Amino acid sequence: MTRKKSLRTATTPSRNLPMAPLLRASRPVSLLTFIFSLCIFLLSSFPVSAAGPKPEKPYALIKGTVWDPDKRPAYGIKINIRRESDKKAKWKLTSDRRGEFAQRVPAGRQDYVVWADVKGVKTADGKPLHAEEVQVHIDNDERTDIGVHLTE
Repeated sequence: MTRKKSLRTATTPSRNLPMAPLLRASRPVSLLTFIFSLCIFLLSSFPVSAAGPKPEKPYALIKGTVWDPDKRPAYGIKINIRRESDKKAKWKLTSDRRGEFAQRVPAGRQDYVVWADVKGVKTADGKPLHAEEVQVHIDNDERTDIGVHLTE
């Protein structure tokens, strides 16, 4: 006479869950390794220094808009900014889709010159555009708004 095996019901974690391999009872070492690695990663992502967070240097902001001859914002115009005492541009920018640009400059009393480089830029009629220089005076850490107007 042969003996029948009795069937037992056993529950196991679902294999469809992403964490199931880590939660198996047969691998407690893997779970501890994962938790330890996660703690090391989180602790290493925060910078530690004895002096605390580094203070940000003060700055002034020159923000402007480029306007075309029809008094609409002009997109993609090259902007140059220099100190009044310098001869060459120190900062070169391009106006965005709203015709705007912004540049951080060192805080303190200083005069700057802002102009648009419109070499090769023409109107729809084929007329070349011109732009005048804009003088900007900065006293301290402040924001100055300007407009650069293009003419035919």
